[in-house]
Amino acid sequence: MRDQPKHSNPSRRQFIGGAGATALALLATRHAGADDSSGRQSPSSGEFLFVEAEGFDNHGGWELDQQSMDQMGSPYLLAHGLGVPVADAVTRVAFPSAGEYRVWVRTRDWVAPWNAPGAPGRFQVLVDGNPLGETFGTKGAAWHWHDGGVLRVGEQATLALHDLTGFEGRCEAVLFCKDADFTPTNDVDALTAFRRRVRGLPDQPADGGRFDLVVVGGGLAGTCAALSAARNGLRVALVQDRPVLGGNGSSEVRVWPEGHTRQAPYPHIGEIVDEILPPVDKQGTMNGGPSSYFDDALKLRVVQAEPRITLLTDCRAVAVDARDNRIEAVVVESTRTGLRSRLRAALFADCTGDACVGYLAGADYEYEPVGLMGSTNLFSVLDAADKDQVLRCECKDKNALAAKYEQGDHAQPFPRCPWALDLSDKPFPGRPKPGGGGQSQLAAFERKWYWESGFDKDQVREIELIRDHNFRAVYGAWDALKNVDGLYPNHRLGWLAFIAGKRESRRLLGDVVLDAADFKNQTEYADAAFPCSWHIDLHFPREDFQGGFKGEEFVSDYTRGESYSYGGLYWAPYRCLYSRNVENLFMAGRDISVTKSGLGPVRVMKTCGMMGEVVGKAAALCVMHATTPRGVYEGRLDGLKALLQQRGATRVS
Repeated sequence: MRDQPKHSNPSRRQFIGGAGATALALLATRHAGADDSSGRQSPSSGEFLFVEAEGFDNHGGWELDQQSMDQMGSPYLLAHGLGVPVADAVTRVAFPSAGEYRVWVRTRDWVAPWNAPGAPGRFQVLVDGNPLGETFGTKGAAWHWHDGGVLRVGEQATLALHDLTGFEGRCEAVLFCKDADFTPTNDVDALTAFRRRVRGLPDQPADGGRFDLVVVGGGLAGTCAALSAARNGLRVALVQDRPVLGGNGSSEVRVWPEGHTRQAPYPHIGEIVDEILPPVDKQGTMNGGPSSYFDDALKLRVVQAEPRITLLTDCRAVAVDARDNRIEAVVVESTRTGLRSRLRAALFADCTGDACVGYLAGADYEYEPVGLMGSTNLFSVLDAADKDQVLRCECKDKNALAAKYEQGDHAQPFPRCPWALDLSDKPFPGRPKPGGGGQSQLAAFERKWYWESGFDKDQVREIELIRDHNFRAVYGAWDALKNVDGLYPNHRLGWLAFIAGKRESRRLLGDVVLDAADFKNQTEYADAAFPCSWHIDLHFPREDFQGGFKGEEFVSDYTRGESYSYGGLYWAPYRCLYSRNVENLFMAGRDISVTKSGLGPVRVMKTCGMMGEVVGKAAALCVMHATTPRGVYEGRLDGLKALLQQRGATRVS
């Protein structure tokens, strides 16, 4: 595997403005009496210090969250402690000069969209160990600059984010400004321009190299596409915006991959999928299980063994260069440094799930955020009186938990959560009915796919809100079980995904748009290429848990019965895997060319991975014969069928 481009930037942690009035003016709030040509109020002093949270020297127990950076302009740090305050994020900073600075912190009160009380995401900003007078995460439903007051500092200081609750505090940046009257804007475009100016980042992306195929999205579909293409001789860039591969099938999301691989007449399709998934003896649900079940290291190891793959993790596609219905390059941005690179290629594969590349390239797509399948944040609980569970705990305070166990203190109190969904007198999965007992219901509560929301919300633009609603459901339910019902005194939340597991968003349209009727009627296509074995599985809000939560449902049901089955196996056509109007764009995963009903049987991950294997083989034919994805169908279909018979481990020289 080729080394990925180095994203080094010696000033990435802090951005000092000495005579920086011009740069700071980019961030100024508009005033009626603005005194510069941009219509913004120019600061009287250009001395400032801008510190991005993701650039802290040590993130401590805070998580880096990039899911909403397209909407709010940047990744941010999240204090995801399951009710236990996380360790401080800490960095060392240098000011342009000693003196008084007004401090601004970009944050939000994450429960304010529901007018919920309590501001659970509270945190402090510490300067040399001393907290500012303001507590942050307590105001405003939207991302904004929270005024932290005026502070006197020396030339250097230690800056820390100090979590107070463990309940999802979030911080994007801290700004120190010597002009006490300066007010930074909340406009995302202006903030982005300011951020790039003070970082000294170039206006044009760096040259990230030229490839045969650029695969964007490192879930099972994208990872298998990259491996398949590389083994068939292509130079491939694989772009993933998280530090691990696997997407929904990674340790970060923990949805267990489903779907049957290696089926006749192409029994080698699926071999790459099986190669990167750990062999686990499945007993009951694997969803939400320990991280070892998902073996992120295995996926990384297999990709790194391919010398033709350049892997770029923690990089997100933010722009596309397209002309005359053809993509020329994808621009990716490091979620840690902000540096951008332009990746050029003959072919591109959109394996993002949200069709991000195709959308930016102007590809035809279908999407309406009404009646969607929602997103899930899986979670699990553990018994603190069970030594084995304590030792396996993935919680951030594992040492403290183990110490309590050794002392014989197994009690696990959980704070009341007035800001969560009020489920004190409401039913939910796993809540025992009166007189029905308690312990036996736990299996119906944890690690379940049906904790799902966002059915009528935009799964692309509103994913932070959707994910946060899932948080409120989980915390509200656990509060009810622990504090209202008095159950599970020795149990605690052990793990909760902060990356949402999505099911449905944009779908790119190809030369065939597959519908559920094709599955039920067993429609035969000459270019049948990958097997589908999951039923026509569509989700919707479950009626018996809707009471009081209309429009804010949090539990789903699924379609079942004869109307949603098709005999157990169906071979879907290759023509679902490329765009009908962007001539060099493939897709694999849940953004392929299907109708809403057609999405049901194709969206499970092993099936998506097999799509990727087919895309990799088709891409090799495109390069070999100087043709397009459509050209493979029109003139090289026999060649594709021959490659579909090839073993997944086969490598061309």
